[in-house]
Amino acid sequence: MKNKFYTYIQNLQDQIVAGLEAVDGQAKFREDLWTRVADELGEANRPEGGGGRTRVIENGAVFEKGGVNISAVHGKLPDSMQQLFKVGEADFFACGLSLVLHPKNPMVPTVHANWRYFEMYDDNGNVIQQWFGGGQDLTPYYLFEEDAVHFHQTCKTACDKHNPEFYPKYKKQCDAYFWNAHRNEARGIGGLFFDYCKASETMSMEDWYNFVTEVGDSFLQAYVPIVERRKSLSYNQEQRTWQEIRRGRYVEFNLVHDKGTLFGLKTNGRIESILMSLPPHVQWVYDHHPVAGSEEEKLITTLMQPKEWV
Repeated sequence: MKNKFYTYIQNLQDQIVAGLEAVDGQAKFREDLWTRVADELGEANRPEGGGGRTRVIENGAVFEKGGVNISAVHGKLPDSMQQLFKVGEADFFACGLSLVLHPKNPMVPTVHANWRYFEMYDDNGNVIQQWFGGGQDLTPYYLFEEDAVHFHQTCKTACDKHNPEFYPKYKKQCDAYFWNAHRNEARGIGGLFFDYCKASETMSMEDWYNFVTEVGDSFLQAYVPIVERRKSLSYNQEQRTWQEIRRGRYVEFNLVHDKGTLFGLKTNGRIESILMSLPPHVQWVYDHHPVAGSEEEKLITTLMQPKEWV
């Protein structure tokens, strides 16, 4: 399963990069191959390793900064992760594709997606736990309701092919997860979030693989039409400032609440890849409030209460 899924995300990375380069029309992704350096304090009989393929786009016609990264890492599970998973010493393998795109035009939403697979092993190398996780979510700066509906409908269509209960369940989990508790507001308008998808009486690991790859395959369809609709809209400096203030909330979530960031930092991850998700230009304005009745206030009001889009 791990080899099958890693092959899948390698191919998906190629497809997504090609689709995004086409919509940008100017910039190309830079590729950076990297190898995970083993922890020198690690036990000799528990080798750590792995690596990945980071692809970053910067200063494009559409995308100010973005990354579409894949990685596959393995080694000894750190103490903090043992406590999180409620296990003793164990070896692990994890692979996934993670992407974040920060467009230049504030009318185009930021998007994030991740699809991942995890295994843990006993001392004899037998798999003792395995699961899938992932999702995709949209973070607009100006709210176009038809864009929100399109994104959620694409997510729902992918889910419904496997189980009609998946979309409402994983949409709700997304709303709960991407919640900036210290701000009492959502990071964006949500999408899907699922984790610890393990074999059960109704879903085999093969079934979960089919579901996760269905969602992965839907990403370009969910996002690119929105970019095409909004990328040429005019905007002014005040709207750009608003975008940078909202980007600050994105940074806050990733550094304060995000489990993926935490996992990467706790497992001797590659810092450049982990922090790739951070936007290049951000503002924190003291006690900022949008003008009453403005489009900016409309967004804030929506983010304070999750909405059913489809």
